[in-house]
Parts: sequence; C-alpha cells; structure tokens
Amino acid sequence: MLGRFSGFSRLAITRSAATTLAHPLSSTSPRFIASTAMSASITIPSPFDAHVHLRQGNMMKLVTPHVEQGGIKMAFVMPNLIPPLTVPEHTFAYVKELQAVAPNLHILPSLYLTNQLTPEHIRQAKAGGIVGVKSYPRGVTTNSEGGVGMEGYAVYDEVFAEMEKQDMVLNLHGEVPSDVDGDGTCVLNAEERFLPHLREINRKFPKLRIVLEHCTTAAAVECVKSLPSNVVATITPHHLALTIDGACSTSLGFCKPLAKFPSDRNALRAVVREGNPNFFLGSDSAPHPSSSKLPALQVAQVKGADGSTEEEITLPSPCAAGIYTSSNLIPLTAEIFERSDIPLERMQGFCSKFGRDFYGFPAEDGEEVTIKRVEGKKVEKAFKYQTDKGEDEYIIPFMAGDKIGWEIVA
Repeated sequence: MLGRFSGFSRLAITRSAATTLAHPLSSTSPRFIASTAMSASITIPSPFDAHVHLRQGNMMKLVTPHVEQGGIKMAFVMPNLIPPLTVPEHTFAYVKELQAVAPNLHILPSLYLTNQLTPEHIRQAKAGGIVGVKSYPRGVTTNSEGGVGMEGYAVYDEVFAEMEKQDMVLNLHGEVPSDVDGDGTCVLNAEERFLPHLREINRKFPKLRIVLEHCTTAAAVECVKSLPSNVVATITPHHLALTIDGACSTSLGFCKPLAKFPSDRNALRAVVREGNPNFFLGSDSAPHPSSSKLPALQVAQVKGADGSTEEEITLPSPCAAGIYTSSNLIPLTAEIFERSDIPLERMQGFCSKFGRDFYGFPAEDGEEVTIKRVEGKKVEKAFKYQTDKGEDEYIIPFMAGDKIGWEIVA
C-alpha cells in the first residue's frame, strides 16, 4: 500500500516545448482528516513565517507579494543573497527594496554570519532593527560559500557573546559539510552530526536565543527538547510531508536539508501534534527558476571546420536545492496537517503564537487570517516571470497541479 505522500501528480509547463513533470505528492493519496468533527474554517492570529527566502531582482518582485498572498503577516527573511548580507547597511538597503513591493508585510531582517562580522556590527544591527544572524555551513546549500567551514564555531565566540548581550537570535542551518571519503558525513547524517555544535554553543552562551532551522530528524527533535526553552527549532510543511523517497523521486522534492526517513518524519509530526511551543513554522520557502530545478540536456547542431554538421551536447548543471511554498503557505499547511493526522487546532500555535512569542512580536489586532474548507482547489502549476536578462522563466510551487482542501477567505 502506498504511503500518503508517496504518489505522483503530473503537470506540464511549456518553454520551447511541452515538458511533463512529476511531483512527489499526489491528489490520489488519501486525505487523512485529523478530527471527526471537520472544521469548516480556521482563523489564525497574524501568521508568522520564521524562515523565508525572497531573493533579488525580478524574482524578488514576484515572490515577496506571494508571502502575504499565502496568508503570512510577518516573515523572518534570509540573508544568503549574491553578495550575501554581511554588514548591517546591506541588510537595511535590502529591507527597503522588500518594503517597496510588499509595504504591508512585517519584515524581520537578518545578517549572514562570516568571519568579517564583528561585535560592533552586532550593536549596529540591533540598533537598526535586525533581529537575527544566520549561520550557514560552508558550501552545503544555496549561496553558502561564505559560511562556517573548518574553522568551526569557536572563532565566533566574541560575536555570539555580543549577540547574547544584545538579545539577538542566532539562526543555525544545522548541518555539517559532507565528507563522504573522510569521516563519512553525507546529506543523511549531516544534521545529526551538527547537534554537538548546537549543544556546545548553548553551553557557552546559555542566554543566547538560538533557532535550529528547518530540523528534519528525530535526533534534532530530541536534542531541542532536551535543551532550555531559549533553544527552539523551525519545521517546514514540506518536511512534514516528504520522506527520502519523495526527495529522490524528482528534483522538485530536492531541498537542503534533505527529507529523511519515515521515522524522522514521524518525530516531526509528533512534536507538532503535541503542541510543543519550541517548534514552529519556518517554511524555508526557497524559489528557484525552473531551469535550475529541472536542468535539461542541451543539444545543438554545430558546423565543423570541414562544413559537416555535428551535435554539441551540454550536460545539465546540478539541480538547485529548494522547495517553494510561499504562494499558498497557510492553506497548504492545513492540508498537510490533515494528511499527517495533526489536529487543526495546532495551527494557531504552530503558525503564529509560538514563533511570535519567541521573537517577541505579539500578534497584531486586525491581522487575523481565516481559511475555509473547499472541495478542492488546484495549486498553481507555475508562476511566470522575466529574469533580469529579459528571459521568460518559471517558479514551480510545492504540490503544483495538485488539489488541496483549503483556501484563504478574501
């Protein structure tokens, strides 16, 4: 018998020719209703996404309004741009760009942790409204080349001490770089092998607020549960849905950190089901152009020096890591809760209160978002935009072309 998230749905996107794509979720998978008394609607006070990527240029202009469209009122925005946001002035300028296209979205900005960051930068950041510093393991994910490498985390002790003093948040991408030919670290155990670093940072800086971002393993859940309440974790909706099978069956399910084993997914679902306030929504919504998510073999006809025609083949580049969910995040989360046997009553805490309490931003009056049950609404197959070079491109959302049973009340 197939698992609830193990099937496939089909969609077609046309660039120069029609392409059929497979997605790791299926509209034929049974929808598991989490309670016998089916709610007709759910109201969430001022939903908060504690981890979102908004990119740059024309892509940023497309996806930033999607955050509000998907039901989010406040968002913690990632700094891994090109170049990354390594000093406060860069972050301040980026926030202005975002506010120009989504003036009603409450943006929580961040800095990128590098060895150039100083305690003075932290003081400037705090004074300017930056709430967190994001740490990336070097080379592990998108635009992480400037992240933490072999030097480890001890070299950042002065920065962490100032962050603790200023009551800023340390946001950790909790993986270590792969070393398959050395100590055997790979994408499946990279998160678990990071956890000693988390424990050590907490030991050294017991009052520092820390977020283990997008946790994916049972080991990470147990680690965070064992630590004080100033150490928390975000969970993505897609990691509540996918396992390694879904992540490997199509490039559309590929993200970092990778979805893991069914037992790991069960642990994520269980801690959300419990209503543990130290685990809350961080979508890690990460848009990529479809040409990066679905790289294709390029074949061109070229003429040789003797006038003969030959085929020139360009091999596809590696698939980009990331899953896009911003455009319908709150309805999508409700759908995944139901399919995962998570009570819908947990939406208010997971999607708003727990994260807002941790970051210190209570829900605003008048910013409630209500979703209602519908017979079945199709997720968009793709969003079209023009690149900064003027070329047509597409962003393919999670569960593209599938039907979900919730929509936002206008």
